[in-house]
Amino acid sequence: MTTQQSTNNSMTSQKPTSAVANTRQMNPLNKSILSVDLGRTSTKTCVSRDPNSVVFIPSNVKRLSMEQVRGGTFEARTTDPLLDMWLEYQGSGYAVGQLAEDFGANLGVGQSKVEDALAKVLACIGYFTLKDEISVILGLPYLSQEQFEREKEQIVSLLSGPHIMNYRGEEFSVNITKVWVMPEGYGSLMWSEAQTKKGPSSPDFTKLSVAIVDIGHQTSDFLMVDSFRFARGASKSEAFGMSQFYEQVATQIEGADSQSSSLIAAVNRPKGDRFYRPRGSTKPTNLDDILPNLKESFSRDMCNRVLAWLPERVTDVIITGGGGEFFWEDIQRLLKEAKISAHLAAPSRQANALGQYIYGEAQLAASVNRTART
Repeated sequence: MTTQQSTNNSMTSQKPTSAVANTRQMNPLNKSILSVDLGRTSTKTCVSRDPNSVVFIPSNVKRLSMEQVRGGTFEARTTDPLLDMWLEYQGSGYAVGQLAEDFGANLGVGQSKVEDALAKVLACIGYFTLKDEISVILGLPYLSQEQFEREKEQIVSLLSGPHIMNYRGEEFSVNITKVWVMPEGYGSLMWSEAQTKKGPSSPDFTKLSVAIVDIGHQTSDFLMVDSFRFARGASKSEAFGMSQFYEQVATQIEGADSQSSSLIAAVNRPKGDRFYRPRGSTKPTNLDDILPNLKESFSRDMCNRVLAWLPERVTDVIITGGGGEFFWEDIQRLLKEAKISAHLAAPSRQANALGQYIYGEAQLAASVNRTART
């Protein structure tokens, strides 16, 4: 999903070790649960249900030789690990995030999210210093039931079992004992329902026909849920999202790259601070001159897609994802015209990862209860 540079900075200030300690306190099962939202712009990951603990890791991954990934470090002081993520696994080196972008890796738009998923999950494990037995939960697009089940099987096979890696020079040994995979966007429903109700008028999503619209970078996920029953026959993901919007922005600027993290960060900054200078350009472009018309047109296009798909029985729509937050004002207005109640998952960029974590907690608790009864 899309990210904001300023959001990234605020979300990554927490030390990974304190985040792990936090999950030990909040998770009564005392089991390590790693939630990974495989966004195309950034991987959102957490080990607790605290929104401030969600970490954003740029989604770039570059496979390198072990000599390349190890060499060239000469920092005079401790650096932010998010700027220098690398690991060695089964004879190969991997640069992840900012380091991978420095080595020329793009965001991989168009690829299956199964590709590079193992490297991304291992990087999350290393960042949070998780060891021994852990459970992992993540999401995949629901392009079709057949593809979802096939990719789910692939990713469970990739992740399950013991792994030994070297993360930034330190050896890690983990055993992934449980892997859960849910359709992208479903975590936002779990998170929204877990929030404290603000009054009698607050919706009870467990009793409603709810749609979740997760506007991400590579896909927009349209999920239908009846009283928490996932309506798989009515749900789908479309290969249409923020990447198309960034392409529209890039066509307006000579030399712009729609997959540039600098362009993406500039688009998501507050009005008055949205400047982007492509490599080789002598002066930056003020995106405030470009974005309003493009934003209005794209919002209408997205809303038309939502309304064309929306099942008749739906009363409420949860909007989520980086694109959901970015286009919220326009989409809310357009849905209101169609007499649909819209709700923004908050915080929308973190909601999927947080909801996935809650799901993992519930699954482990159910497993413990079943064991206790036998």
